[in-house]
Amino acid sequence: MSTPPASSPPPVPDPRDRRALIADAAISTVAAAGLRGLTHRAVDAAAGLPAGSTSYYFRTRSALISACYLRLAELSVSDVDHWEATHGPLATRGDGRPDLDSAAAALAALLHHWLTAARDRQLARFELTLEATRRPELRADLHTARLAARSKAAALLAALGAPHPAETADLLVAWTDGLLYDRLAGALEETNPLPDMAELTTVTRQMLLAALST
Repeated sequence: MSTPPASSPPPVPDPRDRRALIADAAISTVAAAGLRGLTHRAVDAAAGLPAGSTSYYFRTRSALISACYLRLAELSVSDVDHWEATHGPLATRGDGRPDLDSAAAALAALLHHWLTAARDRQLARFELTLEATRRPELRADLHTARLAARSKAAALLAALGAPHPAETADLLVAWTDGLLYDRLAGALEETNPLPDMAELTTVTRQMLLAALST
């Protein structure tokens, strides 16, 4: 009687995938329950992982919060890259520079996504950012996360011909954050929480014009 072949061992999950899964679950937990609800046990449950999994990868609560900052930045950059891959490069004018209307539509599409499908991520980001103002040990990772958004904004402004894209990117990111906050948690959360694309495109065009004139 022949011996049955030995079965292959189950594949070992990539630790990077497990870390991303945990960070995503932590972000969702913060969006749903606030920072008070962010515990290793709650994240294990949200991620569908055995008890102790989160603490294995992120020993402290600070480490878990830092992972959220970096994951949020990674996802935001991924959103931009996905839009570019899906819609192609921005339309250009006769001089080869991107057209302002095309850039405004692109930014409006991203903001619409962040206000709808990625709404929870933005709510978690606001809450986590405030936490860093009270805990100096968290600021380094938050700063790293912020640089990713500013790098993308600076690249867009440089393509549009901004004379000082790095400095102007700070303004554009601040205006964008203000719009997101107002729609999701500020005065417009009740009266006009979800603008239509035409309105949002008009607003983003005004922001870009103001940034380019600075």
